[in-house]
Amino acid sequence: MNRVSHWRVLSLLFLVSAPLAIAPARADTLSAVQVLREGGCGGILPAAQPVHHVQLLDRAAEQWAGGVSLEAAAKRSGYEAHSVAGVHISGAESSTIQLLRHSACRTVTSRALQDIGFYRRGLDTWVLLASAYVVPARPRTPVLAEQALRLVNEVRARGTRCGERSFGPAPPIRLSEILASVALGHASDMAEHNYFEHVDPAGRSPADRVRAVGYREKLVGENIAYGPQSVEEVVQGWLHSPDHCENIMDPRFAEMGLAYASGQSARRGLFWVQLLAAPRV
Repeated sequence: MNRVSHWRVLSLLFLVSAPLAIAPARADTLSAVQVLREGGCGGILPAAQPVHHVQLLDRAAEQWAGGVSLEAAAKRSGYEAHSVAGVHISGAESSTIQLLRHSACRTVTSRALQDIGFYRRGLDTWVLLASAYVVPARPRTPVLAEQALRLVNEVRARGTRCGERSFGPAPPIRLSEILASVALGHASDMAEHNYFEHVDPAGRSPADRVRAVGYREKLVGENIAYGPQSVEEVVQGWLHSPDHCENIMDPRFAEMGLAYASGQSARRGLFWVQLLAAPRV
């Protein structure tokens, strides 16, 4: 009963640069932007909080000046941007605040943008403002497993439809620390080695992994997912997929383990694993 779920999700990463000395030209530009944000561009727009200078965005601004798109420049620099905007001005450093006020008030005072970087060449200055993805705080895995168990048992108690098949009420299942440990091992392995399969690179199936820790099973099922950011989202995704829904509603299953791991390479979303099993009595 090996089933696969897959969601596309934006990677989440919060990057903060260490405090660094700012060159005079950058200091002038930063000061100008801070003045405009504090004063709402002379009182014509709402005031905004000060921006934070981020060295990664200096690199991005330099790449943007070289012809790379804003989004690509931010990504190449290592800054994972949720949103990004750029302003290109040309003139003497002493006229920076006037140039920004006349050409880019709304951009430099946007409250949605909290970070800033600069690049200056000759009389030209490239200003890049952005906001980064932030990883939300997450409850511990046992808490998530309890939440998932409640959602699963609620749907099992009332019955549901999985695609073309209708399922009546099924007995509640219980959490298993052993299955949770096996689920975490597979989620972590997928996250570390950047794959999304039921069979791991060593050729082991979910049943193989369960047996390897001494769990005596009659039946094993596994649901996996990549991308969901909450227990509610991942369980609903499985319930909306007929094959995964059938796993959840199978009355033969009596125990469950659930875990997730954060991607570490190209895929930086969350890898989820739900193991369902009928223990051998």
